[in-house]
Order: sequence, then C-alpha cells, then structure tokens
Amino acid sequence: MTEETGRPERDPEAVSRFVEHFAAQLVMAGMPRMPARVFAALLVSDTGAGSSAELGEALRISPAAVSGAVRYLDQQHLVSREREPGSRRERYRVHGDQWYEALTNREAVIRRWQDALREGVASVGPDSPAGRRLGETLAFFEFVEKEVETIMERWRAHRDETFGRG
Repeated sequence: MTEETGRPERDPEAVSRFVEHFAAQLVMAGMPRMPARVFAALLVSDTGAGSSAELGEALRISPAAVSGAVRYLDQQHLVSREREPGSRRERYRVHGDQWYEALTNREAVIRRWQDALREGVASVGPDSPAGRRLGETLAFFEFVEKEVETIMERWRAHRDETFGRG
C-alpha cells in the first residue's frame, strides 16, 4: 500500500501487459489498434481520463496517434473530450457507461440497416430468392434490436443492485 493513496501499489509492467492484452482482444473484435490501446489505457487509469501527452507517454506513441485514436473512440461514443479548467488542453475520459453508449449507438446503425433492407426487399420483390434473403436479414436485425433493449433494461437493474446506483 502506498502512504499517499492507501491503495496497493501497481506493477507498471503488469499494467502495461494488461493494456496490450486487452487492446489485442479489442483488435480481434474489429477495433483499430491505436484506439484499442488508448481505450485500454484510459480504462486502467484511476481517474478514467488522460491528456494526449499522458497517453502518448504511457503508450509510447505520438500525439498525432493519440489524436486519431481519440477521434475514433469519440465517434464510437467510448470516450468524451473535456477541457482542463483554465487551459486549452483537452483531456479524454472513458465513462462507466461506455458499453451502454456504444450499444445505443449501434442501435441507430441497426435501424438504418433495417430501413435499407426494407427498401431492398421492396426493390427485388419479397417473394424472390433475394427478397426472402433480405427479408430474413431484416427480421434478424429487428429481433436483435428488441433483444438489445431488453438486455439493457436488465443490465441497468443488475448494475443498480450490484453497484448501488439508481
């Protein structure tokens, strides 16, 4: 335990290994490498935030690489940007509800896909082989959208019970 914080000391090498390992898992799921590393680094930060310089130093990457990564993460609703009071310098923050935000963003994408699929079914005819295939794909996304809503309601109840929110 450190005297200043009262928390156990961290092994910087173990933390670095975790960041790289978790980032690799995110990359395998389709996230670009630099955003995955920046996201993982923010997750392990006690404050959940960091400046471009702090992230660059921790990950040994350039400020430009941090900037590009944060742009991607912001578009995915996984981090937010905030100004340091009295400064032009930005800090980047990951929130406890980042997964909820990311899924909510995905729901909007799913709705756009549904609209496009409806148009596709109408254009090729619902009884054609292509129309049936598009119709089944549409039904899948409609099913997923409903299930995600149910899962998120259950998650909020579970989170409130487990972590005392609400």
